[in-house]
Amino acid sequence: MTRHAGRHLVAAEAPGPAEAASRVVGDVLADLGGGHRGVVVDSPPGAGKSTLVVRAAAHLAGAGERLMIVAQTNEQVDDLIERIAGKHPRLTLGRLSASGYVPSERVLAHPAVRVAQQAGDLAEHAIVIATAAKWATLQDGSWPWAIVDEAYQMRSDMLLRIAARFERALFVGDPGQLDPFSTVEVERWAGLTWDPMRSAVSVLLAHNPELPVHRLPVSWRLPASAAPVVSDAFYPFTGFRAGTGPGDRRLEFGARGMGTAYDHALEEAAATGWALYELPARHTLRTDAEAVRATAALAVRLLQRGPVAHSEQGSAPVDAARVAIGAAHRDQVAAIRAALGPHGAGITVDTANRLQGREYDVTVVLHPLSGRRDATAFHLESGRLCVLTSRHRHACVVVARAGIPELLDAHPSAEPVHLGVPVKFPDGWEANQSVLARLAGHRVAAG
Repeated sequence: MTRHAGRHLVAAEAPGPAEAASRVVGDVLADLGGGHRGVVVDSPPGAGKSTLVVRAAAHLAGAGERLMIVAQTNEQVDDLIERIAGKHPRLTLGRLSASGYVPSERVLAHPAVRVAQQAGDLAEHAIVIATAAKWATLQDGSWPWAIVDEAYQMRSDMLLRIAARFERALFVGDPGQLDPFSTVEVERWAGLTWDPMRSAVSVLLAHNPELPVHRLPVSWRLPASAAPVVSDAFYPFTGFRAGTGPGDRRLEFGARGMGTAYDHALEEAAATGWALYELPARHTLRTDAEAVRATAALAVRLLQRGPVAHSEQGSAPVDAARVAIGAAHRDQVAAIRAALGPHGAGITVDTANRLQGREYDVTVVLHPLSGRRDATAFHLESGRLCVLTSRHRHACVVVARAGIPELLDAHPSAEPVHLGVPVKFPDGWEANQSVLARLAGHRVAAG
């Protein structure tokens, strides 16, 4: 981009990360008053989605609008209550819940927040927050505005069930992460414009293509080493950049290593942001004992070496609460928890579905395709790998058996193509190849 300065042509400086993000947020808030029935905001990992929801809620409430906020889980509802009440203590907040709900400590910490089972009991509150499932139980009541958080993880049929409750809405979510899932066969609806398994946003835009769509351009979570990898693999057409530069974050160890392969992998991750701890090629059971043991040992060894994270937020020790292990299946999670033992107490171990939306300093990931004979649609889903490789602020160690590129070549994407179903880019095959190509330069062979 250029601008004229007298007789000389001068290159205009690109806006910095903070300015670029601020411009988009300003455009979103302006569109809330622009008469649109809906506004969509796409957010890459760690781009400040929750911050935007809080700011938009305060903006609408400050303008005298009553609004409902829709989240997908009780954990997300409580998180939003904590954020909004902490940032704007004068706003009246209501927490709509089921009869068996026990308020969490985060909700109880704000006495001004009222918890109720009936929407009528919260009629005087400026903001009412609940899960989509709870909102779907309401038979009456309406609000001028709704904010739908994690809108790409919300099924379209759920949006249809609550659409009568609001007049206009802001939809915020991450298009690159896990799609809504079902435990029943859903092929019968494929191609229909109201397919219940499409995300709320995709069906909304299919029927309302004129709605404005904004994209947050900066990830404040992912370091400069990770943002290009994740952006290229999972957001090839929209892209984003890191909010920090290459030298803004460092991970250091207080204790020297012992020269093991585990130490080499951790040192590679600390120096470059990535490490691929590669086990010998072999077809294994899903709960591969050797891979489980290596995944747990890497996390434990990390804590034993006394890591310290330096960033724009200051310097702090990386304790167990700031470390996470991710896997594709619950039985793998259970096996890794057992392998951690007492030395790994406090480390978060969970599936990609449950890690979605969370943030840590360091993550250790058991690759979904490690040791497999085939590449199923579940294991190839791009959103799963996106979640697993985008939770960290400093470093990510991927544990996998050799041979995944060959497995992908032997099992090209063969999902049926349905008429009327938008093709999702990138597909899991392409995303896996992209990430593995980047990790190849950070490979450490198992000892």
